[in-house]
Amino acid sequence: MERTLVLVKPDGVQRGLIGEVISRLERRGLKLTAAKFMMVSLDLAKAHYAEHVGKGFYEPLLKFITSGPVMAMVWEGPNAVAAVRQTMGKTNALEAAPGTLRHDFALQTRFNITHASDCPENGIKEIDLWFKPEELVEWQHDLDKWILE
Repeated sequence: MERTLVLVKPDGVQRGLIGEVISRLERRGLKLTAAKFMMVSLDLAKAHYAEHVGKGFYEPLLKFITSGPVMAMVWEGPNAVAAVRQTMGKTNALEAAPGTLRHDFALQTRFNITHASDCPENGIKEIDLWFKPEELVEWQHDLDKWILE
């Protein structure tokens, strides 16, 4: 099974969309294996967005992600990264497909409600950055027999 990091960013938290994000991922058939509501430290933000150092949006991104609480989660399932990203929609909210979270709730790229890992390898790295191993819960989802082959 593949795992991915999902963040409901400060704009999503402030707009009361945590439940909407969770609901859509649960209805999709993915399994929640970790979650915590937290303030993001500047050190964690810098580590998470290290690949963007030097880009024009880097400093505003750090300011935004540390501006309020986030809901950090780990979701699991077959092709979890692709399934979550499809559910979220394209990063640019104006290009997101109808029915995706970003199409339904966002107008701009920075204020686009969520973050999701962009590939399985980054999912592993990001989960390790945001969660301790003991915070991940291994459990059997009884509905899997109705969702997964």
